[in-house]
Parts: sequence; structure tokens; C-alpha cells
Amino acid sequence: MKKNKFIRLNRKWHRYLGLILGVQFLLWTLGGLYFSWTNIEEIRGDDLKNSHPTMSTNLNYISPTLFLADSFEPSDSLRSLHLTTILGKPFYRVESLTNGVKKVSLFNAIDGSIRGAITKEEATAIAKNKLNVKAKVKFIEYLTKTGEHHEYRERPLPAYAITFDSPANTTVYVSQEHGNVQTFRNNQWRVFDFLWMLHTMDYRERDNFNNWLLRAFSIFGIFTILSGFSLYILTSRKFKPIKK
Repeated sequence: MKKNKFIRLNRKWHRYLGLILGVQFLLWTLGGLYFSWTNIEEIRGDDLKNSHPTMSTNLNYISPTLFLADSFEPSDSLRSLHLTTILGKPFYRVESLTNGVKKVSLFNAIDGSIRGAITKEEATAIAKNKLNVKAKVKFIEYLTKTGEHHEYRERPLPAYAITFDSPANTTVYVSQEHGNVQTFRNNQWRVFDFLWMLHTMDYRERDNFNNWLLRAFSIFGIFTILSGFSLYILTSRKFKPIKK
């Protein structure tokens, strides 16, 4: 009797856990199929990106020490300094901390003059230069803030979102302060991002594999598998004792 009661209870738990977990297992499978059957380079928009422009070694680049002392206080902290190009001209991109506040400055690499934030027209030109195909601009959006689920989350703001028509069908995000393209976003990436959210069960940050919901479903999955094994053992004729 105790054995039959345990089997009924086990079968009940197995049925309910299988129903709850079955939905998530289906989402994991659909996500896995999409991830394995798509090209990650196309999802990231790498197939539409021009290579990073090169810079001449014959130019008389100014030493950063000549403008750092005049533009920053001794209490400021230097985080990074990069030599880059903006619309064909060389610039130093300097990231610093002033009273704990992050700041990005652009200095002309030839004369040391500071550059202001890029304009809407300049951002459009930067986005077009980054594309390796010719496409018309559908619309331009100026972003000063984004939500947790925005496709341009956790990236420098303000920024311009330049959306291109076919054959690009892509939105290019250009940082106003950094003066460069931050990322490409297309419909394939949006599907990937949605399925990745369902895959990780992190409905806020997308990439947190240590969230409690995923941990709970992992434990429930183990219980479901173990209950299935025990039901097979307890109900299978192969494991029943042979009566003399």
C-alpha cells in the first residue's frame, strides 16, 4: 500500500512539474534552434560594417601631455586615451573621472584643440561611412535616455539612432560624445535578444545566469527527471521481483 501511495504521489508531482517545466523546455529548444541555425555575424551586423579606417604615420601627432595639463585638474583621473578618427580626421578620445563623474573629451590629434559633441548631420555621415552598402535614411532619433529593455541599453548617451532602409534594414547607433558607432541593430538581432531573454530567464538584464528563477527551474528540472526515473523503476516489469 505504501508503495502504491508513493507511486501515485510521485506520478502527480511528475505530471505537474512536467507541465510547468515543459513550457520553459519548449522555449529553450526554440531558442537553441534559432541560435544554431542563424549566422551570428549577420545578427551583429558585421556583414554590413566597413573595416576600421587606418591612420597615416606621416602626420605630426601632438603629444597628449600638451593638452591634458591645460584641460584637466590634478584631481581628475584618466581612465583611457585612444587615437581614433572622426570623419577622416585624427582625434584623441579621452575618458576621465571628475569628482566621480565620467567624462569623454575629444581633442584634435594635430593641434590639440578640443572638439565639441557631434551634430546630427555628422552622426549621419559617420553611420553612412560605417555601412558597406548604400541605403537611404528612413528616420533619425535622438536618445537621451533608454529603458532597461531598450536595444541600446547600457551604452553611452546621448546618442543618435539612424535607421536605414533596404538593403541595410539596420539601425546604427552613434554616440554623440564618443563620436563613433556603438552598435548595429537589425530585426535578426531583436529576435535573438528576445529568445536569449527567454533562454536565460533574465527578464531584466538578459545576461545574468545567476538569477533565482533560472536556479529554481534547474532544481525543478532535476526533480522532474528523478521522479521520471523512479516511476519507470517502480512500474516497470523488468524491476519487479520474480514470484516463485
